[in-house]
Order: sequence, then structure tokens, then C-alpha cells
Amino acid sequence: MNVKVILENGEDGYFVTHCPSLKSCWSQGKTQEEALTNIKEAIELFLESAPCDSKVGNKHGPKYL
Repeated sequence: MNVKVILENGEDGYFVTHCPSLKSCWSQGKTQEEALTNIKEAIELFLESAPCDSKVGNKHGPKYL
């Protein structure tokens, strides 16, 4: 699965990352590499714990059969 990740300069020399398609998925690191490693882990944990109707790709809400 590919998701868009934003990497920005944060305060105090840290790099801040977030995933726009996963609203509460943010992380940071002292280096770009650390920030990207941390956001990858955050995305994995988010997807493991998220209800199926909030995962990436379901933009139309739950479907009932």
C-alpha cells in the first residue's frame, strides 16, 4: 500500500511527518530518516487498530450488504 506522507521542518530542529489520508497519523524525528521511519511505524499501527471503515481507500463510508 502506498500513502502520501508530508515531511516538514518542525520546531527545535526536528522533522515532522504526517499522512493526510490518515487524519490522526503524525510523527517526528531528529533526522529526515528517523522521521520517515517513525511515520512508517505510526501508519502500520494506525492501520492495525483502525476500524475497517476508516482505512485508506474507503471514501464513501461503510457498505451494508
